[in-house]
Amino acid sequence: MTRHIKHAGFFCALLLVALLVGAARIQLVNTRSYDANPANRRTTIARYDQPRGDIMVAGESVTGSRDSGEQLRYERTYRDGPLYAPVTGFASQVYGTTLLEHTGDTVLSGTDPMLAPFPIWHDLTRAQSAGGNIVTTLDPGAQQAAYEGLDGRKGAVAAIEPATGRVLALVSSPSYDPAALSGNAAATARSWARLNSDPDKPMLNRAVRQTYPPGSTFKVVTAAAALDAGVVTDLDEPTRSPDPYRLPGTTTSLMNEGEGCEDAPLRDAFEWSCNTVFAKLGVDVGLRRMSATAKGFGFNDAGLRIPFSVAPSTFDTTLDRAQLALSSIGQYNTRATPLQMAMVAAAVANEGQLRSPYLVERTTTKHGTTVATAGSRPVRQAMRPETADRVKELMEDVVTEGTGTNAAIPGAVVGGKTGTAQHGIGNAGVPYAWFVSWAQRDRDIAPKVAVAVVVEDASANRGDITGGGVAAPIARAVMESVLNSSSDDGS
Repeated sequence: MTRHIKHAGFFCALLLVALLVGAARIQLVNTRSYDANPANRRTTIARYDQPRGDIMVAGESVTGSRDSGEQLRYERTYRDGPLYAPVTGFASQVYGTTLLEHTGDTVLSGTDPMLAPFPIWHDLTRAQSAGGNIVTTLDPGAQQAAYEGLDGRKGAVAAIEPATGRVLALVSSPSYDPAALSGNAAATARSWARLNSDPDKPMLNRAVRQTYPPGSTFKVVTAAAALDAGVVTDLDEPTRSPDPYRLPGTTTSLMNEGEGCEDAPLRDAFEWSCNTVFAKLGVDVGLRRMSATAKGFGFNDAGLRIPFSVAPSTFDTTLDRAQLALSSIGQYNTRATPLQMAMVAAAVANEGQLRSPYLVERTTTKHGTTVATAGSRPVRQAMRPETADRVKELMEDVVTEGTGTNAAIPGAVVGGKTGTAQHGIGNAGVPYAWFVSWAQRDRDIAPKVAVAVVVEDASANRGDITGGGVAAPIARAVMESVLNSSSDDGS
């Protein structure tokens, strides 16, 4: 009898061990496959069972959470949604996440192990911490100035602090309210369909995801290449440039909008944006050196992230001489995002050094304890420091007596370059208006802000679309805001 009891007890023990092994296998080995199973709603329910962390601008939240009382309890809310949409993106219960809501999702949702006091225990228990916060580098005044300057016209603005790479403003217009996509009601689906069918593409982030022909703003790059290569040694020496200029190997002649460009010195050619001079300079510099200089400024970099991805700006490295001439004035197939052109202006302002741009200063727990910081940013030498000084001089001349006088700021030194980029079949499209610039107060030892503005407003009169007339005033407003902000904080 005792023997039978022992056998039964042993068998029960084996069953208990098998049960524990099976439970452990489910918990430790198969847990991810169960989590990923579309039929398992537990993960989704848990994800929305607590408020999401916030995205911060200058110490203030521009996002929030609303208790819907539904099974997926908390929905995302946005303060000034259209203003910050090119930065925040959206967090939707139906359509997922984009931009900072996407790249910072583990922090914002509370699933990042670094938010837990004991990360190893967090990994074992798979517990969820309170959502953390993402602190951005944005200057709210600059962001507002850019948004109001565009005033609903199609275009974008990017502003960078040259010495650090901090992104101070990132605006795309027209914009949209991300809150319209937060929930899972029928209205959310209608909003999604409406936004995706809108011909103005309000969800397109034109500041970082749309590339444009940079037009004459690319002449900053060509001037730097010519000076670095020694093709030009004196800003005031004639350049031996014919007007019109016949593109090498063709019968096509390149013209200028105005007069006085024949043999114009680099200073005058830059000030009045002579196409013939810069097309010939690009050919004289040569494809290899032009490509290297463009790369130094950030062109052809497919890995740029701020932390979300940025569309690569491109300078073709397989051009013939005629194509190189056109590419050197920002036409043919040269393409750039507004952020890229802000990087070009920032490199000039920062003695030729280009700091990799970034948008997130740090991430924190719900209570403000820092979890991670941006750290030191990579730097590359886009041009020699002495070349940067001379290009700065050229850009200052554009604002003081050239095509960019609308960007002048009393009590500040401003450098700029206008651009009017042709596009469309036979250049029949309304030209894009560009302006790139940098600014510093008279008492500053270095520029505080670099800006790029592009306006692609098809409702404007073709003759009125000029970088100096349309884009420069927007850049001026952004630069003034940054300079006033840095003055207020004592920097």
